[in-house]
Amino acid sequence: MAEKTVVLYPSLGVGHLNPMAQLAKALLRRGGVAVTIAIVDPPEKDAVLAAALARLAAASPSIAVRLLPIPPSSRASNKGCSHPIMPILDALRAASPALREFLRSQAPAVDAVVVDMFCTDALDVAAELAIPAYIFYPSAAGDLAVYLQLPDFRRAVPSSPKDMGKAPLGFAGVPPVRALDMPDTMQEWESDVGRVRLQQIARMPEATGILVNSFEWLESRALKALRDGHCLPGRSTPKIYGVGPLVDGGGTDKNGERHACLEWMDEQPKRSVVFLCFGSMGTFSAAQLKETARGLERSGHRFLWAVRSSRVEQSNSPQLGLEALLPDGFLERTKDRGMVLKNWAPQTEVLRHQAVGAFVTHCGWNSALEAIVSGVPMICWPLYAEQRLNKVHMVEEMKVGVAVEGYDEELVAADEVEAKVRLVMESEAGKKLRERLAMAKEMAADAIKEGGSSYVELGEFLRGLEKIDLE
Repeated sequence: MAEKTVVLYPSLGVGHLNPMAQLAKALLRRGGVAVTIAIVDPPEKDAVLAAALARLAAASPSIAVRLLPIPPSSRASNKGCSHPIMPILDALRAASPALREFLRSQAPAVDAVVVDMFCTDALDVAAELAIPAYIFYPSAAGDLAVYLQLPDFRRAVPSSPKDMGKAPLGFAGVPPVRALDMPDTMQEWESDVGRVRLQQIARMPEATGILVNSFEWLESRALKALRDGHCLPGRSTPKIYGVGPLVDGGGTDKNGERHACLEWMDEQPKRSVVFLCFGSMGTFSAAQLKETARGLERSGHRFLWAVRSSRVEQSNSPQLGLEALLPDGFLERTKDRGMVLKNWAPQTEVLRHQAVGAFVTHCGWNSALEAIVSGVPMICWPLYAEQRLNKVHMVEEMKVGVAVEGYDEELVAADEVEAKVRLVMESEAGKKLRERLAMAKEMAADAIKEGGSSYVELGEFLRGLEKIDLE
């Protein structure tokens, strides 16, 4: 059978780019397919994105990476945006002509294009060129189930979630979701970002199929609701493929050296360290950092904490040291059982270290999957985007974590931080959680093994490309 050519088209943003790169590697491992990642090259890249693009280009020489330039005129539309994601959506829209030219120029012809959930404008480009288009959904299947139901839900319930507070909203395939736990892009139907996202979601059923970064054992109820058509009643649902967990395998840094915190972890007892890390955009006010520090100190447990202060405080005092951000004497008092890092920690490697006993996380889906494949129980502290919705699935459906009370208010109190750390690290409930995560780790590994559910589903996707040839 001739080799198939697949183009992957990720959204901007590290949380979308990284899992797409893992999908590329998974496809290449199967053989018989050539993979190119075509990615928008915005005129103004932030340092995090620039570093991610550089890593992607260096990661696997067998993955071709093609940067798609976008016209300078798209920069003007980034000013005064109502939501941080709007510049990304504008950039992706502006890239359609470059994507069209790239796809048209490929020889041999492209057999399929797989586009990120934010790249629905690319469906028009694919249709124009008669290329089958699939969507890659890098978050939870439960999120996808909710999203696909939103256009109908919005017609039935005109009130925006922001006006409904703690009212429980019912969706097929998932536990009830409080209105305030809906993604921040969906809090107001009539906002700029709300309108754009609803339009994008309404177009997702046009895809030939949707590849989801999850797996059967973890989200069987949501996947079943999707496949059985309960999320799009009266309409046909695209073929749903559960192909996860697609996560970074970790490893040493570019110099081949281990981070100093891993050396520190080597000295700690097994499952004794609470790891706190909140992603590249997870920032906290000085008041919250101090409350968290007090709670950690009172808990008496060992900890590794990546501290990132709010953007306002960072811009006002870029050189602000850890001593200024944390309570007086905290670093000295906890030096024998804690380690604090400024801004960044090698999360994948830390989670896979045997010394970690709990992970305090913002519930970004990549982070959640990394903890699941590492068998680490989570303390869920959602911050932005769809993280509150992820928290609902993680705590109530998957039962892989517990939530901190107060994440939806101004401050999570020190007492709550202490209580949740103690619950996971010391209690009978914590022991059950660890047993659940040990099972989740095993099932995640089984899913991607030959013959596992995600291995089979990825094979189904590749076989679907052969069938398209025969039609």
